Amino acid sequence: MTTRRGIGELVSTPYRGTSDEIDLDRTIEVLAEHPVPDDEDIVVRERMRTTRSVVLLVDVSGSMRGERIKTAAATVGAVSSELSHDALGVVAFWSDAALLLKLGDAVRPMELLDSILRIPARGLTNVAFPLEVAQRQLERVPARDARVVLLSDCVHNAGPDPRPLAARLPRLDVMLDATGEKDVALGRELAARGRGVCRVIHGYRDVAPAVSEIFTGR
Repeated sequence: MTTRRGIGELVSTPYRGTSDEIDLDRTIEVLAEHPVPDDEDIVVRERMRTTRSVVLLVDVSGSMRGERIKTAAATVGAVSSELSHDALGVVAFWSDAALLLKLGDAVRPMELLDSILRIPARGLTNVAFPLEVAQRQLERVPARDARVVLLSDCVHNAGPDPRPLAARLPRLDVMLDATGEKDVALGRELAARGRGVCRVIHGYRDVAPAVSEIFTGR
């Protein structure tokens, strides 16, 4: 399993010059065998976390025109940057859905942005469909490392009720675009069902702080 230092499980590891919290019990065990220790014989405690797997769902329906496209572009850029060492998948959706980046494939932010901008804002908004796609993408990922981020106005007007699908996901965070028509109540309920948070976005400048807040501590 791939791990990296950060906020997460506290584990014992050989000293590599990056921690000053010594694991005394483990170090004493090592010193019993090596009375004259090298640096790596000192055992320290460090936070290690597994690589995250995140599927980003981007609403490109008819209601997501104009300034909202800037918000979509900013979200792709901010999430790509936040997850530069993690696995990312991207789904664009309207009444249908398109998998733009398969989870774990190489992330090329400019190509992703170009793909999104090439999709005409069209049709109704089926929030349930991309949640199904995300669930399939994450089905082999441990729940603790898997999550979904939904960018949408949450004006769901096509397809089945998305709330039961939200509840089946390991975690669902919602970035709700409130620059036009919106359904804040549904956005908050989806996040609650998905054990995540809902952050209301009033323009593309709100994106980076919201993304940072969503991923803080995880």
